[in-house]
Amino acid sequence: MMNDTHSQLRQLSTQDFASFGLGDVAYVRPVEMDGTAAFAIHAADGTPLSVVADRELAFAAIVQNDMEPVSVH
Repeated sequence: MMNDTHSQLRQLSTQDFASFGLGDVAYVRPVEMDGTAAFAIHAADGTPLSVVADRELAFAAIVQNDMEPVSVH
């Protein structure tokens, strides 16, 4: 079973890999906007989605949109 999964993952194209988790995962990273600390929300492929004032709000927005939040440091 593990070998089958490993083989399938090795056959992913660059485009397949780039879109992996696209509709399921969003990431949050700290940013600075106009000299103020904020948190940017990005889709799995790096597309900017939003900027909010605090980390908890960013995670709540992601969960509210049926996605899994992850943090980028």
